[in-house]
Amino acid sequence: MNAHPRRGVRSAIAIAAAALVLGVATTGLMAASGAFHRTGPASWRGQSTRCSAPAAQGSAVDVTVWDMGRMMSGPNRSVPDNGRPGWYGTGMMRMVAHPATIPAGKVTIRVVNAGTLAHEVIVLPLPAGQAAGERAIGSDGRVSEAGSLGEASRTCGSGTGDGIAPGAASWTTVTLQPGRYELLCNVRGHYAAGMYTELDVTR
Repeated sequence: MNAHPRRGVRSAIAIAAAALVLGVATTGLMAASGAFHRTGPASWRGQSTRCSAPAAQGSAVDVTVWDMGRMMSGPNRSVPDNGRPGWYGTGMMRMVAHPATIPAGKVTIRVVNAGTLAHEVIVLPLPAGQAAGERAIGSDGRVSEAGSLGEASRTCGSGTGDGIAPGAASWTTVTLQPGRYELLCNVRGHYAAGMYTELDVTR
C-alpha cells in the first residue's frame, strides 16, 4: 500500500505534463520540417479553415504561417517588450510557401494562419546578395516595409487589415517581375522569430 498517496498523485500529474510537452515539441518539429503545411489543422492541404480564398488570378502561392503561441511567452505577451526574440529566438515561428518558385506575372498569395497569434504576409523584393531573414530590425521589432508590393493581413479578406486571426485565411494578388522576393510577417518581433521565406520568380 502506498504510504504517501499525495506523492503518487503528484507523480501521475508530472508524467501527464511531460507527455503533453513531448506532444507539443513533436508538433513543433513537424512544423519546422514543413510537415505541418501538409497535415496541420488549418493548412491548405489539410482540413478547411473557417474561410477560404477565391480562385487564384494567375499563379497561386499557398502560404502557411505557424507559431508556438502564448504557451511559450506567457498569457498576455506574444513577444518580449523590446520586440526582440525571447523564447521565439529559438525559431518557434514558421512561414512556408508552396510552391517556392513561380513564373513571372500575376500571382495570388493565399495565406492560412495555422497558429495561435495574429499574423500577416508582406511581399518585399530581396536585394542582391541578401538572403531572407537578413533585414535590419528596428527598435520597434519590425523591418522597413519600403518597396512593399502587397500585403495579406485582413481576416477572411483581401489586402491590408488588422492581422489574420488564428484559423483564418487572407490573400492578395500582385504582379511580380523575375527576381527574388521575401514573404514576411511584420508583426512586432515575428520577423526576428523566424517568420519569413523566399519566393523566386522566373521568366
